[in-house]
Amino acid sequence: MDVCVCTPQEWDTIRSQRADALDASLESLGAQPVPPDFHTTAAPDPSPFGIQNDSDSERDPDDIPIFGEQLHAPSQSPTDTLRNITRSVRLNINGVPRDRSTWKTLRDFVDERTIEDVLDTIESDRNALDDILARTSDYPESLSNTIAAIEGSVPAENTLPSMQDIFQAQGIASTDMASHLESLAAHFEQMSTALEHHEAGETFVHEDLHDWGTTWTEMNRDTEELPAILSEMEERLVSIDAAQWVPVLSQSRELSNVNRHSTKLVATKRTAQQNLDAHRRILDDLDELGEIMSEMLERQQAVEDEAREHVALLHHHIVTIEDLQHRFTSYQYAYSKLLLELARRRQYRDASDRIVNGMIAQLNAMTEGTSSSPQSQASTHEPEHGQYLPEDVCLFVQNAPTRWNVVPHNQELEVLPEIDSDLLDDARLRVGTGVAALGASQSL
Repeated sequence: MDVCVCTPQEWDTIRSQRADALDASLESLGAQPVPPDFHTTAAPDPSPFGIQNDSDSERDPDDIPIFGEQLHAPSQSPTDTLRNITRSVRLNINGVPRDRSTWKTLRDFVDERTIEDVLDTIESDRNALDDILARTSDYPESLSNTIAAIEGSVPAENTLPSMQDIFQAQGIASTDMASHLESLAAHFEQMSTALEHHEAGETFVHEDLHDWGTTWTEMNRDTEELPAILSEMEERLVSIDAAQWVPVLSQSRELSNVNRHSTKLVATKRTAQQNLDAHRRILDDLDELGEIMSEMLERQQAVEDEAREHVALLHHHIVTIEDLQHRFTSYQYAYSKLLLELARRRQYRDASDRIVNGMIAQLNAMTEGTSSSPQSQASTHEPEHGQYLPEDVCLFVQNAPTRWNVVPHNQELEVLPEIDSDLLDDARLRVGTGVAALGASQSL
């Protein structure tokens, strides 16, 4: 037997189709009445066909007893059958139509409890398949959630500043700071020289004052610009790592600029390190997920193998439903053939009765017939002509004519139940369409 390879949903569709066909067969059996003559016997017989019970050793385990078990052995006495059928036939005397409301149907002879047990077993096995598949049913959702969590832990894409730009900016800041420092050094040197001359008590002549005038003006200008220069150096010091300049340039603007560049580099390094650590954790999570997925695949494969074996069992149940539907179709077809066979035998019996009755009437007429018949002439021969013949001549003429009596074999008359004409018409229709139905049910 080929195993049906299909999904549980496809199997449910096939089962629904087969169950509907089985229900249709049962409904058809329930619509076909059975005359009381067919099942009114001395010993109750649930089956209209008198099915004999097989022994436990001979019964097929797959053969479901759809007609129930006989409580008593069928009667073997012809007089019992004749007595009960004769009593049933009297229900139709004087042409009074029979009330069919109390009649049984073909479905009444079916053991529906057994069918319900079979369907319950099928439903239980179907639920068992759901339990098997439920073992891994949460795997897709679990994997999706895990992958989504890993994707959510990936650091956002950040545009890191160019290191070349930072170093170039630091170079510019360093150059500017060097220029400012050189100017400051020259300014401090001039101031120091002027202070030394003043402390030495030197007096300046007109030419010296004229020479120092320009220098003094420049020194005043440099002194006025000194706060702005220091502020600019503080700003530039923020952008580079210039800790060695802090004692000297703590009040300069270049210091601020150098510190700013240094902070940017530190922040960039810290962000890169955090991203690196996050990616390492993600790689660890992916490795762990790979191991988990390997275990899930092994479990899924085991579940699929077990489910495949269970689907084969469910396919066997489908075959069981098909077999039940075929047996019910055959049961109804055989019953229709039984009705037609009984009608044929009734026609044969009536024709035989007419032939036998006509023969008996003809024989009686020949024995007790008119004076023109040979028998009548033979009966009048003795008194008219016997006196002229010797007594020992042809004594056979004194024997009476043979009288015939036609009786059935073993003195048993065939008694057949009355079958209404509409039941016979329905049986002929079912037999006409039943061949195709049987072929379809067998093809299942």
